[in-house]
Amino acid sequence: MLATEQIQGIKKEFSFKTSRSGGKGGQNVNKVETKVELSFSIEESKVLNDVQKQQLLEKLQSKITDSGLLKVVEEKHRSQLENKLEVIEKCINIINKALHIPKKRKATKPSKASKQKRIEGKKKRGEIKKHRRKLY
Repeated sequence: MLATEQIQGIKKEFSFKTSRSGGKGGQNVNKVETKVELSFSIEESKVLNDVQKQQLLEKLQSKITDSGLLKVVEEKHRSQLENKLEVIEKCINIINKALHIPKKRKATKPSKASKQKRIEGKKKRGEIKKHRRKLY
């Protein structure tokens, strides 16, 4: 997870490119550049440390281009500003998710009570099935 200071620093390293969006919208789509494409170079980042960079490069391998850029695109909204805010949030979520380290699972054994309860349930189910049989 990124600290608040890191998020502010990373936002300064983002570069944006706008283009015309596809889909519905009539004239607005044809003349206004609302689609926003965010580019972020993980390797050239001054905010991330080497461990974080390595972790991001490994986990986001499929989302990183050959030139080493993480690209995120947004064209959902009709406003360029809304799309820009959305793409920033999306990118930070992707980075945070990639940096998240899940806790190791501790192996546990079932308790005596849970084993007993399981056996009783099986016996009860067996009794129900036993009573279904036809007697000849």
